Formats: sequence, C-alpha cells, structure tokens
Amino acid sequence: MGAAPGGKPENKVVPDAAAWVFNIVTSVGIIMVNKALMGTHGFGFVTTLPGIHFATTALVALILKLLGYLEPSYLPLPELMKYVLFANISVVGMNASLMWNSVGFYQISKLSMVPVLCMLEVLFENIRYSRDTKLSIIVVLVGVAICTVTDVSVNTKGLIAAAVAVCSTAFQQHYIHHLQNKYSLSAFNLLGHTAPAQSASLLLLGPFVDHWLTNNRVDTYRYNNVVAFFIALSCMIAIGTNLSQFICIGRFTAVSFQVLGHMKTILVLTLGFILFGREGLNVHVAFGMILAIVGMIWYNHASSRPGGKECQDYREPVQEDIEQVDQPPQVKPDGKN
Repeated sequence: MGAAPGGKPENKVVPDAAAWVFNIVTSVGIIMVNKALMGTHGFGFVTTLPGIHFATTALVALILKLLGYLEPSYLPLPELMKYVLFANISVVGMNASLMWNSVGFYQISKLSMVPVLCMLEVLFENIRYSRDTKLSIIVVLVGVAICTVTDVSVNTKGLIAAAVAVCSTAFQQHYIHHLQNKYSLSAFNLLGHTAPAQSASLLLLGPFVDHWLTNNRVDTYRYNNVVAFFIALSCMIAIGTNLSQFICIGRFTAVSFQVLGHMKTILVLTLGFILFGREGLNVHVAFGMILAIVGMIWYNHASSRPGGKECQDYREPVQEDIEQVDQPPQVKPDGKN
C-alpha cells in the first residue's frame, strides 16, 4: 500500500489491506447499484441522492454515539464549514462536468486530480517524491487513460466545471487527511461531524441543482417499490463508501487513495464486460488495464521504500541547539571526558 510519510510498522499491513479492500468493494458496489438506479430506472437526481446518503450516514453515526460506541470529539465550526464547502462544490462540480463534457474529457479531468493532489502535498506538507514514485504515478494515469478515454471534446462551460470539480475534490480529500491528523479524529468521528452538515446542505440545495442540471423535479418523479429498494441499498452501501474513504485517506494520503483507487475503475470495467457483454473490450483496452495494474504495483513498492515519499523537515536550528553545539564538553572530576 502507499505508505504515509515516515513509513509504518509491518503489523499495519493487514489492516491497511483490509481498508483498501473495504473501500474497493463498497465503491464498486455503489457504482453498480447507482448505475441500475439511474440508468435503468431514470433516477437522475445526482445531487439529491448524495444528500440522502449523508443523511443515512449521519443517522447511523448518531445512533452509535448514543449507544456509546463513538467517543466525544471536537471539530471547530470554521473547519467544518470549510470542509463542507469544498465537499459540496465537489459534488455539484463533478455532476456538471459529467453533464457538460464528453465522457473522455470527464475521465481526463478525473485523472488530473492526482497531479493536483501531489502539488498540494508538496506545497502544504513538504512532501517529496522519488523518481520511481513519480514514474509509477505516470504509468497508472497513462494506463487508465488508454482504457477509459475515448471521445474528447471540450467547451468553455465544461472546462470551467471540470476545473472547479478537480480543485474542490482535491482540496476536500487533502483536507480529510489534515483534519484527522490535526484533531486526532477517527474516520467515523469525522463523519459524525461532517455528514449532518453535508446532508442538510445537499438536501436543501440538491433539488434545485438537479432541476437546473436535468430539467426534472425530484418531487414529481414516479417512485415505486423497486426504486425505493435501490435507493435504500445505495444508502446502506454509501455508509461503507464514505467511511472507507475517510479510513483510507486517514491511514495513507489523498494521493495514494487516488492512485491506488484507480483499481476501482479497472474493476468496474471488468465487471461491466462480464455482466453487460464484451462490447468495447479489445486489445487496446486490455493493454491499458494491464499497464494501470503494473503501475499500481510499482507505486506501492516505490512509495513504500525509504525516500520514496517522505516529508522534508526544513526546521531552522533554534538558539538552544546552537548553544549546545558551541558549548565545550564538560570534564568529569576523574579527568575523563
């Protein structure tokens, strides 16, 4: 796995692997359920649906807190509001980017999130990457681009939406790592703080945003038992998806989460070919998938090695350190140094 700066003990390998598997399973699961919900049943309210997801997550976190399974924690209101702002702009920006851009350009914009996150780590955390780590990231991005990017068309409105989506999502994911470290928050504690605010804001604004994006109203949609089942299933899986995202970013970094997270793209493509036919599967796509997997394995190895990805300490020597260096060694009474 992509190690957090400073390395990690070997006994963390199993929990780290479990965190990644948990994230991959829940992320792929929610994509497949939402595909059925939106594609088959026409429930295209992609801003309101995350609001329902976060409301369910907030309810579960509240129940766990009342039962004593979550310890009290603190997150300042300005920090919470800043995070919710980034997160909500990310949701709206991603939806607008998907609607206004071709699928190919949308995929390119998602891939560009990795270099943006790398830049944030370099600027705000003094992270430095080895040559092998940089090359492995490039291999992953090229592989995913080969197997996912097809038609690419750009327009001014779509370009602005993509830029807003990429920057806000990168800031949101970087901020998750920052908040967990600064305030010693577990993944579920952080969700307990952020989910109620996100659900309230998305449920309040979501219907208007969805109407603007799709010209359809969530309150006039024809609901039935099957749609209700898929919405409920999506909400249950979303709890795991939100939690696993916070766990992975907290244990590693947002860059590692994005790079290794492209395994989900490969799995979704594979499941799509298995479940919905092999149309679109060719040597070109297969080569891209293999290249991406090789890059992920290389990144895991390169970033885990000493110097592969580490924080550079630029602390200036303080006066006490200088005085200790300049001070001559004291002579013991017996005459030995």
